[in-house]
Amino acid sequence: MASISALRSGLATNLLTANVRSSATLPELVNPPFALIVPAGVNYHRAFNDALSEYSFTVTLVVGRADARTAQTALDAYCSASGVSSIRRAIESDKTLGGVAYAVVVTDMRNYGATTIGETTYLAAEFNVVVQAD
Repeated sequence: MASISALRSGLATNLLTANVRSSATLPELVNPPFALIVPAGVNYHRAFNDALSEYSFTVTLVVGRADARTAQTALDAYCSASGVSSIRRAIESDKTLGGVAYAVVVTDMRNYGATTIGETTYLAAEFNVVVQAD
């Protein structure tokens, strides 16, 4: 049975393909581009004999905002469905998350805008991710 920690680790590894660092907990200091991977829920018993569970994660991508235009251009690239910086492409690059999942899909992007971490304002977007694992 896959653990939430193992699934989160697999997502973090996949994000490296877009040159994005990540963390499972909110750090006091963020060095953008940075992704926070947070479990959002689990649906158990998706198949007979407990053979499948569906895990939901929220991946919040944060980019620096020293220059608003540059930050928006960078975040736009991360939010694209394809391309070298695409978060969707990166997360789905290994659909088994290193062998601990059956499938992973980014269902949507939401909440594109400013967010504050500590006393610093960043530009961010949230990605909903669904992982199927046993």
